[in-house]
Amino acid sequence: MPDLSFRSTEKELIDDLDLDNDALRQNLEELAIINQYLGGNQVTISGLATVLKASNPTKNTYKIADLGCGGGDMLMVIAKWARKKQLKTTLIGIDANDFMIEFAQKRTAQFPEITYLHQNIFAKAFQEHSFDIVMMTLFCHHFDDESLVKLLQQLKQQSRIAIVINDIHRHWFAYHSIAWITKLFLKSYLVKNDAKLSVWRAFRKSDLENIIQQAGFTRFSIKWKWAFRWEVVLFCE
Repeated sequence: MPDLSFRSTEKELIDDLDLDNDALRQNLEELAIINQYLGGNQVTISGLATVLKASNPTKNTYKIADLGCGGGDMLMVIAKWARKKQLKTTLIGIDANDFMIEFAQKRTAQFPEITYLHQNIFAKAFQEHSFDIVMMTLFCHHFDDESLVKLLQQLKQQSRIAIVINDIHRHWFAYHSIAWITKLFLKSYLVKNDAKLSVWRAFRKSDLENIIQQAGFTRFSIKWKWAFRWEVVLFCE
């Protein structure tokens, strides 16, 4: 078992932008199954609800970005939730991988409120965009602490209302559980490798507090949720 007292710096296979498309497709499909059945998607929904409740929503349409959108699963969940709540939204998926964008566009074609940007989030072209709310679901653990502080500082300038983070709690039970789930039920070699590594790259509460405070946020909340997730809301107003 790895030493979970610190965040791993080992790169996940999924971070390679030149991966085989068939392997990526299988990875995205199996990750969608994990998030659906473990209830992880609801953490982002809960965070968005917290933001809207705190901000006393009065806008006609909310412009919401999903960084590292992958196959568009979270965008579809948000779109369905917003429709039920009668909230008008413009949802924008952002990813640096062109295959991810093409795959997501096909899967979400029935949602006209969802569009995509194929951009690197640290590129100047992306930094010229602004949003009401920025979401990051299982995205932050891909960055080391220094890069994540830089990203949050940047997003604080790009987000009018808040940033919602849904990410993993670095815990021994989460590590062993996901290792067994992927070994027994899933086939993707990417998932088998990256799932447990993502837990090792993830966060304890003190990690999040240090990163958030270094990024200059003073108003935020961190809540533990089932399936060993953190629901983090950073208020930018």
